[in-house]
Amino acid sequence: MSKISVLNEKFQPSGELALPDSYEKINSHNLYLYVKSYLASIRSNTAHTKSRSTISGGGKKPWRQKGRGGARAGSTRTPVWVGGAVAFGPKSDRNYNQKINKKQKRLALEFALNEKATNGKLFALESIKIESGKTKDAAAMIKTAGVRDALIILNSLEASTLLAFRNLQNCYVVDASEVNAYLVAVYGAVIAEKSALESIIKEG
Repeated sequence: MSKISVLNEKFQPSGELALPDSYEKINSHNLYLYVKSYLASIRSNTAHTKSRSTISGGGKKPWRQKGRGGARAGSTRTPVWVGGAVAFGPKSDRNYNQKINKKQKRLALEFALNEKATNGKLFALESIKIESGKTKDAAAMIKTAGVRDALIILNSLEASTLLAFRNLQNCYVVDASEVNAYLVAVYGAVIAEKSALESIIKEG
């Protein structure tokens, strides 16, 4: 059972929060499948080439079939010609989405949380509020945590806290209902409100 220290605003221990035992039995392959699916779903898919049926021109036979001594040709737009069409090129109508079950999605999140807790990179704070809305106050909090970058999980998003973290490139603020395994895995540390972490655990 992975245990998380609950910290106060000064990052001093004020209690403990335990992750369920089932989190330790989850196969890492669930996280791999989810990350693969997530990255595929956000792929822009803008690469597009024209085939012989869509490229303009090439309707006229460039020269007669026989008698020239050269190779026969029926169009100037075949893939072997410069300025011709592309054979087997990418198409923008391709669907890169990869299906993943809801259960696997949940298992991936649980595995990612357990990994962060095992490595001591999951912090539970009683409250995360920066009422001043100043970036320097948000940066000071991250510095106190001693982490390179962090995913900030809040139980409810507040304007002043969002404003404080907005200009920090090494932080990303997310609501507890929108947390996914990719975000947890990609950031070096996770700093969550205790109530937000409890609601995530309860959903499982």
